[in-house]
Amino acid sequence: MVGNTFWDPEFEEEFYYTHPAVSMLPKWWNAEPLWETAEKQGVKTGIHMWPGSEAHIGSEEPSYVDKFNSTESLPRKVNRVLELLDLPGVEASHLLPERPQLIAAYVPDVDRDGHKYGPNSTEIRSTISRADKMIGGIMAGLESRNLTSVVNIVVVSDHGMATTSNERLVQLEDLVDLELVEHIDGWPSRGLRPKRPEDLPTLQKQLEDAAPKYTHAVEIYTRETMPERYHFSNNDRIAPLWVIPRTGWAIVERPEFDAKKALEEGRAYTPRGIHGYDHQHPLMRAIFIARGPAFPHKPNSRVEPFRKLLCFFPDCFEAHKLT
Repeated sequence: MVGNTFWDPEFEEEFYYTHPAVSMLPKWWNAEPLWETAEKQGVKTGIHMWPGSEAHIGSEEPSYVDKFNSTESLPRKVNRVLELLDLPGVEASHLLPERPQLIAAYVPDVDRDGHKYGPNSTEIRSTISRADKMIGGIMAGLESRNLTSVVNIVVVSDHGMATTSNERLVQLEDLVDLELVEHIDGWPSRGLRPKRPEDLPTLQKQLEDAAPKYTHAVEIYTRETMPERYHFSNNDRIAPLWVIPRTGWAIVERPEFDAKKALEEGRAYTPRGIHGYDHQHPLMRAIFIARGPAFPHKPNSRVEPFRKLLCFFPDCFEAHKLT
């Protein structure tokens, strides 16, 4: 994962995740998605609005793909998951559609409202409650079909979220001369690509000179000095210079947002919530909850360390008794 927006120096094009005409071109997607791995092994998949599922990645397509719709209600998502489960199995399908063995459903509501209202808002509590009811609807559907001891349920999130504030903004122009910058990648971190190769040392020097005044707000790295634990250096799509905000801080550029003027005028910065910070920060923690025959643990138990649940190799399955 490089970012929601980035410049590809080989294509000389920009990837922007909200432009489907661009982002759904297969050339942007280099990794093998889980549904392709499953389909290659003869496991039929049903993918409901999962990011990238419409991009025709690799040699195998999901057996069922639902086109993304940002307004899809959560009860309709429940109905769709159960509809896929109600399809006949391979032994009875014949000429009828066959039931998928892997179903993935993406729920954008919590992320969307976390950005809009903030992670500590009354609104996001209501959204989380609705998402919880969605999971309850799926569990009730499994129980009514006598499938609770057959189907494995995994609920995951890719990040947490932090509240933003006008008091925690950094004006990028105060750190570096943007006249020397050709492309700005990423968000909330900002990757800088110089207009000319000879401008790179100048930009790096400007950032290094400014860094001591902003240690409370940002971290400054080149691609070579990026911390190894970020796993964010071995790709040409990653810009050569990076300004990474600390959790809860945001980086802004004029004329889109003037931090000083907004503070004087009392104009609130949006979005009210942001993620994409250091993954080790407590506010960035995400959930991973599993239930079913492949997870023979006591209710509400925890598996330590967390990485055990993320190990998908056969020897790991055997060692950690996840199957």
